[in-house]
Amino acid sequence: MNNTLLKHSFLLVILIVFYATAISAQQTKEVPSPESFFPKDRTKVLFVGSFHFDYPGLDAHVIPEKDKIDVLSASRKKELTDLVNYIKKFNPTKIAIEAGPDWHATKKFREYKTGAHRLERDERYQLGMRIAAEMKLDTIYSIDDDSMVSELRQVNPDYVKALFKDYDYKSDDPYTKMYGRFYASEDKLRTKMSLLAFFKHINSRIYHQVGYGSYLVGDFRLDDKRGANALATNWYSRNLRIFRNLQNITESAQDRILVIFGNGHASILRQLLESSPEYQWIEFNKLK
Repeated sequence: MNNTLLKHSFLLVILIVFYATAISAQQTKEVPSPESFFPKDRTKVLFVGSFHFDYPGLDAHVIPEKDKIDVLSASRKKELTDLVNYIKKFNPTKIAIEAGPDWHATKKFREYKTGAHRLERDERYQLGMRIAAEMKLDTIYSIDDDSMVSELRQVNPDYVKALFKDYDYKSDDPYTKMYGRFYASEDKLRTKMSLLAFFKHINSRIYHQVGYGSYLVGDFRLDDKRGANALATNWYSRNLRIFRNLQNITESAQDRILVIFGNGHASILRQLLESSPEYQWIEFNKLK
């Protein structure tokens, strides 16, 4: 093959590649992004997953006494202020907390603004009400809810009793044991890190992802699908209802809603908020 033929062949290949690339780019341009059908302006939500500052001991994993920290101690007070100031960078227009109507958040917030409840170690006071007061907001919203189990129990208590038999997060499943070691490690880590650093750690995407996996092992395998039904009617339905309550307090795309809940709720609420055409999930670690 002579040089002229080689040059022509080379040019032909370049033209074919260029043409194919142009056609592919044109076809890609003609395919609309799924997001293009929905508003760009969405209500911004900052979810702050927290451990319970007052250690009520109501979660499946109970933190040992030696690994508990006092957020109001002299050594932690500045850390708490640093955490509050970091969260305030979000500039919330509304704050929603893990509380139901019977917690009387409005009344307690009114009392807080007059100086009451300042020594309560509950994160609803130390984060929620403190930030609301410092941002000069006039309301704090309770958006927690019960699961559908309470309603099922009224209809068929025997079914509910059978459904949750041995659903106690104490399985001998090897993955459950792995999660036990993970939680024990996190308990110790909390004592060694500043509050802000720890909150950045536990509010990362990977932490939420790994955390939700604990619900998909152990008791989840009970009697073929019984564990799945228990999870759906209890934990999943509760978080769906929390999301619905969040919708009820949302008024416009200009709202900036700070949500403060136990971090166990994060993975489901993250999924719901990231999938919703109404909301924009704001990553905790990216506040500026």
